[in-house]
Amino acid sequence: MIKIGILGDIGSGKSYVAKNFGYPVFNADIEVGKLYKKDRKIFNKFKKVLPKYICSFPINKNEISNAILANKFNLKKIVRIVHPEIKKKLNIFLKKNRKKKIIILDIPLLLENKINKKDDILVFVDAPKNLIFKKLKKRTNVNIKLIKKFKKIQLPLEYKKRKSQFIIKNNFTNKLLKISIKIILNQVL
Repeated sequence: MIKIGILGDIGSGKSYVAKNFGYPVFNADIEVGKLYKKDRKIFNKFKKVLPKYICSFPINKNEISNAILANKFNLKKIVRIVHPEIKKKLNIFLKKNRKKKIIILDIPLLLENKINKKDDILVFVDAPKNLIFKKLKKRTNVNIKLIKKFKKIQLPLEYKKRKSQFIIKNNFTNKLLKISIKIILNQVL
């Protein structure tokens, strides 16, 4: 099985790129959202370590955001609770798709949390800052302060770019994206 990890800036189009490979995708953000909505154990753990912020189940993302913005240590507490659960979900995904030729990993902190293996293929999605900003502004509930906090725990983009075997220039046009993906697939298969 070939594992392709998708890297890039927040809002660069990583999830969109991942979906367009046409292979099974593990999307960590979607899995975190499911935990917030359905996992009462996670809620109880959050309630214990962040009692001032986490009040309701399903977990409200605004409560999480407020906790992160209030104190830099709160993000670490959240990551410590969420990360092991996401790792379990990833292992289930890998077992379920073990016979697939390729799987795609759309995990924002892939390198930071040392989830990738040495022989995984890394693809960096490179998008112009002005287009990223436009895209982010269109999203609902985007908090620029929160994005800045997340960027602080991420490795520098230049480092991620250097570590990647492939770079996809994303100017948010479908045609260019599909050509880039086809080139990558032709080289790795």
